[in-house]
Amino acid sequence: MALHSPNDVMDLLASCFGKPGLVVTEADLGDAFFDLRTGIAGELFQKFTNYNVRLAIVLPERNRYGDRLRELAGEHDRHPLIRFVADTPSGERWISATRS
Repeated sequence: MALHSPNDVMDLLASCFGKPGLVVTEADLGDAFFDLRTGIAGELFQKFTNYNVRLAIVLPERNRYGDRLRELAGEHDRHPLIRFVADTPSGERWISATRS
């Protein structure tokens, strides 16, 4: 499911109810997510934080989407609920890790 608008965020969140979290790839997010002006990234982060659900975003190349996204990813390197990871297995390990 690609996110095309902030309204799609709740559908993505609903898809992981009953699970410890969600791992999403670039394709799952869609192009609009990476254009920070759309507000989709902010809405996604806010909803997952509000509902206390872990979200791992697979982004193998942080530089691919420019300085702002690379900076945003760096800001989430230690976030308790939202992380950018290099690959799906890393995301799955982080999602399943005991919360500290």
